[in-house]
Amino acid sequence: MKKNKNLNINFKDNFLIKVKSFLTKRLSQLQKTKVNVSSSDPFLDNSRLSDNASIDTDAAEQYGHIITSSLKSEVDKRIIQVKKALSMIKVGKYGICEDCGKMIDTGRLMVEPEATMCAKCAQKRE
Repeated sequence: MKKNKNLNINFKDNFLIKVKSFLTKRLSQLQKTKVNVSSSDPFLDNSRLSDNASIDTDAAEQYGHIITSSLKSEVDKRIIQVKKALSMIKVGKYGICEDCGKMIDTGRLMVEPEATMCAKCAQKRE
């Protein structure tokens, strides 16, 4: 698809300041969540290397590691998305779809301020 390079959306500065503040707080929360999730990984416990745990304990650790890894991956994706939205604000492209270059629906931005794609492009990517 062609990107519309000339499209500029002029949000009021007050609005962008609020969005930036919200996204910055969300980024901080996500980074704290990542630390908490990572620290709960049972594989981080060094004593387990020399431990001859029973099969059920080992299975519980495996399961815990899988859950932790999955959660960490999801948090990482959210962190990347928030950082992308913050960079879009910085370069003056907030509210413009990174795929098609069209304006992102304001309703979508109200629900998901970190959105960097319009609903149509986001759906295609999924």
